[in-house]
Amino acid sequence: MLTRNLKMTLMGSSLAISLAACAPMPAAQPDIVDIASSNPQFSTLVAAVSAAGLVDTLKSPGPFTVFAPTNDAFAALPAGTVDSLLKPENKDKLTKILTYHVVPGAVTADQLAGKRMDVATVEGQTVHLDGRNGVKVNRANVTTADISASNGVIHIIDRVLLPK
Repeated sequence: MLTRNLKMTLMGSSLAISLAACAPMPAAQPDIVDIASSNPQFSTLVAAVSAAGLVDTLKSPGPFTVFAPTNDAFAALPAGTVDSLLKPENKDKLTKILTYHVVPGAVTADQLAGKRMDVATVEGQTVHLDGRNGVKVNRANVTTADISASNGVIHIIDRVLLPK
């Protein structure tokens, strides 16, 4: 009887281990580019990132904090601005604008709560972050904060940030 129970226990354990080995692995968390690409409100941003040659950078391990303007934010720029920036001859200017939206490290809204600070961007200049009443980046409002990515965090903003 003891031998039979031991065999049954071992067979059950073996089956459980086999099933666990066949269980699907959890999907990897998408990166910043994957998240932006999957959201139609970022189609202009994704086109700009691609035109600037920044896709591989924003798919790298990071971590990065991206202040991501929506299509509406780009549409609020003067007429023709986006079309002009997407031209190959304006790649350097476009890159400067886009990298002004990126801060090294993963900065979440709770880290900014109640604080004001100037933070260096990948572009080299600083942005002013104000977490005293919601979160603002320069004059842009963060409308959705803390979208987690495998290589950082995205905060949706309502204006395009323009470096000096």
